[in-house]
Amino acid sequence: MHSLILKLLNSVATRLKGEPYQIDPNLPLTALLGYALTRAAGMARCLLRGVVLSWDPRQLACLGPGVVLTHRSGIRFGRGVTLGRGVMIDGLARDGVVLGDGCTIGPYGIVRATGVLSQLGKGFRMGHFSSMDAFAFVGASGGVIVGDNVIMGQKVSFHAEEHLFDDLHTPIRRQGVKQQGIVIGDDCWVGSNVTFLDGAHVESGCVIGAGAIVKGHIPANAVVVGNPGRVIRFRGEAAATATVPQAPHASRAS
Repeated sequence: MHSLILKLLNSVATRLKGEPYQIDPNLPLTALLGYALTRAAGMARCLLRGVVLSWDPRQLACLGPGVVLTHRSGIRFGRGVTLGRGVMIDGLARDGVVLGDGCTIGPYGIVRATGVLSQLGKGFRMGHFSSMDAFAFVGASGGVIVGDNVIMGQKVSFHAEEHLFDDLHTPIRRQGVKQQGIVIGDDCWVGSNVTFLDGAHVESGCVIGAGAIVKGHIPANAVVVGNPGRVIRFRGEAAATATVPQAPHASRAS
């Protein structure tokens, strides 16, 4: 019985996700059934709320309890999207919010592009099979783009604008903002508690260590740590012998 259910769930998960998926065969039967029921409930919740008007299971997002979606006309999902408990997404933005196939936002994640009605934000796009874990925050006023196959830990945050503050005679809140946007390339691994500031541009293949604060250009395949984030080596180099070339080949984030 266990093997038959496992085989069935593997087949269904592969079909929904659009790529091969194998559940650990050591999971007990009760866990397998609980997983299946949770996914089914999330998809039913999506259908009942009219988030995706389709009976094709591949087009149904899996919504956890308490998910809040506002300005839905600006929100677009690919196949097999998963939103954890309490996720909040506001689609009010020039380019809206787009989640590609197989994307996941963990519990209590927030995506918001427009902070004030006096300035419509740009929006957020996350590529296929990318994910962010619990308590992520995306402030996408200046635009945030995350590539394909990007994995992110808990409490990752994006802040795609900066307040102007040089005028000593005007309150900071009235001096306006500048926006450059944030871009994360494909196939990156971002640790927990990483903060991306406006203007961050991380090329593909990078690893960003937990707690780093990133701004500016990070070259492809770099390993970045610290505050401010700095390149300590490149993937494929031995950690003990790697040397970091100087700019412009390995830009420092500041």
